[in-house]
Parts: sequence; C-alpha cells; structure tokens
Amino acid sequence: MDIALLGGTGDIGQGLALRWADDTNHTIIIGSRKAQKAANKAEEYETELASRGHDDVAIAGLGNEDAAARADVVVAAVPAYHLTDTIDAVADELDDATLVSPAVGMQRDEDGFHYNRPGAGSVTQLAANAAPDDTPVVGAFHNLAAGRLANLDADLDWDTIVVGDDTDAKDTVCELAEGIEGIRALDGGPLANAAEIEGLTPLLINVARHNDGLHDLGVRFQ
Repeated sequence: MDIALLGGTGDIGQGLALRWADDTNHTIIIGSRKAQKAANKAEEYETELASRGHDDVAIAGLGNEDAAARADVVVAAVPAYHLTDTIDAVADELDDATLVSPAVGMQRDEDGFHYNRPGAGSVTQLAANAAPDDTPVVGAFHNLAAGRLANLDADLDWDTIVVGDDTDAKDTVCELAEGIEGIRALDGGPLANAAEIEGLTPLLINVARHNDGLHDLGVRFQ
C-alpha cells in the first residue's frame, strides 16, 4: 500500500515511517505543510534505513496535499490542535483513502498530563467530522511511545487499539499495524469508543514520569 504520513516529520510520524519502511514493503510518503521540509526528512529516514541494509528503500517527501493524493491510507500524524486544519487542507485529495488519526488532546499542569476531551467527544471524532462524508476514519496508534517507536534498535511489545465504524477500513489499519514487528492490533469497536482509548495516553505519560525504568511505557492486554 501507499501510506502518507501527514506531519511525518514529527514524533509519531517518524516512528511509524521508519517502522513500516523497516518491517514491510509498503510505500512510505512523508507529508508536511512545507514540501522541502518533508523532502529533507524523507532523505534523513532513507539514510538511517540504508545504514541498516535497506539500500533499496525510497521514501518520498511532499507537501501534505500531494502526499494525500498519492496514498491509499493517510495518517494524520499531527498534534490535536492542528488536526482539523490539516484534514481540511487535504480533503479534496483523499478520494478513496482511509484516514487514520493517532492524535490525543492533552493539557498539562503542575500535577501532570490530563486528557482534554473535545466537545465532539474525542479527537478521533473531530477527525471524522472534518473528513469528507465518504472517507472512512479510523483511530489507532494513540498509546505508542514515540521515542521507542522511532528507535529501530528497540524491540516492541505493545498493543494498539483500533476503532472505527467502517469494518473494511478498520481491518486494513489492523493489518498495517501488525506489519510492524512487536505490535498487536486489537479491535476497540466503533468510533464512539475513541475517548476511552485516547484517555490512556496521559495516564501512561504520568506513570512513566514517576517510575524509574518506564520511560517508554506502552500497553499490553493479557
């Protein structure tokens, strides 16, 4: 598949791009509001992958609109406060693509991080509201520690919970997730369940901050 990572120059985008390029044969396209920034980052990723023996991996770096137009799956790997603007900017290019949102809204105070639930009910629902009516939206990858995900020397042993109202789109995203070694995809039900999943992220961050050895905390259900 052709996978576009809008905001693929940032934390979760970098991790997903490197892991998919390292573990699968999918075509990876890095998107950014600035095409040159995306191109530079794509070259950086290619260099890292080449150092690991992937000399034949070519990663494109394009503006977000061009990246979305080429993709079967579009991951809006941007912070929650940029999510709707990013989707609005590429809406005409989504066509038959599946849109994936890993964004989580959080606030921080002196006590720690807290889930900032939007009026729509969840950030994933915000993405669905912004997307064209015929674009299936799936929530996934909310609870992954971005630093460990981007470290190809680190083994993963995580679950990602996938939610969506379109069964085929959800199955596609589950298959993509499990293409990354060490990640298991679990069906979390419809999009209405996204808030409960997003709310785990600030909890994980708070636990990681207060406990030694848990810096790259994820979740595994047993």
